[in-house]
Amino acid sequence: LYDRGRIAVGMAADLLLFDPAAVKDNATFEKPAQYSTGMDFVWVNGALAIEEGKVTSVRAGKVLRYQRPSS
Repeated sequence: LYDRGRIAVGMAADLLLFDPAAVKDNATFEKPAQYSTGMDFVWVNGALAIEEGKVTSVRAGKVLRYQRPSS
């Protein structure tokens, strides 16, 4: 994944700003599809996906697949 792992021009930025003491998993066996709380800001591919703890309408994610390096 050549465009991951660094914050730089031309790279895909996946960043998370959070308070570790505030992070909480809200899923239960009865309601497994509950969002976690405590994530203040999340950027996916450089686009703001969570702003001030609220999910935005941005859907910038994509499936990442392993690609063997060419020899």
